Amino acid sequence: MTLNPEQILDAAAQQAGLSDFGDPAFREPLQILLDSINRDAALNAIGEMAAPAMIQETLVNRLQLVDTWKRYPEIGDGQIRRPIFILGLSRTGTTALHALLAADPAHRTPLSWEVASPCPPPERTTYESDPRIAQNDARFAMVYEIVPEFRAIHPMGAREPQECVAITVHEFMSVQFTSTFRANAYWDWLEAQDKNRWMGVYAFHRRFLQHLQWKCPGERWVLKSPGHLFSLDALLDAYPDAVIIQTHRHPAEVMASTASLHAVLRSAYSDDIQPTAIGAEILQHFSRAIEQATSVRAHRPQDAHRFIDVYFRDFLADPMACVGRLYEQLGLPFTDEVRARLQAHVAANPKDRHGTHTYTLAEYGLTGDAVFEACPSYCERFGFERPRK
Repeated sequence: MTLNPEQILDAAAQQAGLSDFGDPAFREPLQILLDSINRDAALNAIGEMAAPAMIQETLVNRLQLVDTWKRYPEIGDGQIRRPIFILGLSRTGTTALHALLAADPAHRTPLSWEVASPCPPPERTTYESDPRIAQNDARFAMVYEIVPEFRAIHPMGAREPQECVAITVHEFMSVQFTSTFRANAYWDWLEAQDKNRWMGVYAFHRRFLQHLQWKCPGERWVLKSPGHLFSLDALLDAYPDAVIIQTHRHPAEVMASTASLHAVLRSAYSDDIQPTAIGAEILQHFSRAIEQATSVRAHRPQDAHRFIDVYFRDFLADPMACVGRLYEQLGLPFTDEVRARLQAHVAANPKDRHGTHTYTLAEYGLTGDAVFEACPSYCERFGFERPRK
């Protein structure tokens, strides 16, 4: 099977009953993505059904979003003030921290169901009963049925906070595609995009948040994605009042875990899973991302006050104490009610509640020395030493 962009575009337009996809800049990354999947992904029977369906669904969303924004231009007037972005290498606690902060009722996080099916815009009165919630949970159940071990790695649910990479898929500028499919040429292209290209992506990202908050606002947005490491310079300019929480863990621990996540997720759509190749791929791209982000921070001292650093070991040891310090640094009220809500979330979500995620560097062809040497600036700045033999 060969994925053809024009066929998928036509099918999406027919399904949506719409024809305006908005800014045509998305067509280049769409073409590169599909070419890369055709060449690299080695799809199995499930993958051959899932890949075009995923792309078509994303395009249908895009058509519906563009149509909604044309009919209701006031959506673009919504204010997004001092958003909080959580970013860091994968497997550094970004998901757990995001979910914990989401337990504060003052915080607005994009939930999985509303990101997957954003139209019509969510409404406060039906936010907990929208039928799209059950539809989204059914999809997650299907993924867990195909790859049950994925639940222990990355628990998902319709009401769980979603990553920003699931928003930028609508621009076809997202590492979510590379976690799902082997798409080496696409990842190389994505990594090479300059700040100006990413500024356009963040403009779409902002409009998407305005869309979600139009009839369902919150006090402040709390957002997250390791994907922001690849475009940190643009993020800082696109959201000049944003606060960045960067999570840290030794890269030697992170890379094997991230490789395992990619291997398990891709195994749903391909039978050709090559662990050592995945290890090399993860090390190449994520070491570049963290080194690039470290360079951005070094070259933007004027933005130092916008960053808060959180170490995974501290968060794991005492999440409530860690979050208490965060609220103080953010200048947010850590009331008894907020504390109780967050404590209840911690109690209800113990570590490894869905099983233990096991992995080693060796099974992905990596060594601690190789990982350390790929991230020299990051390790030096944040105090990570060469792993002991």
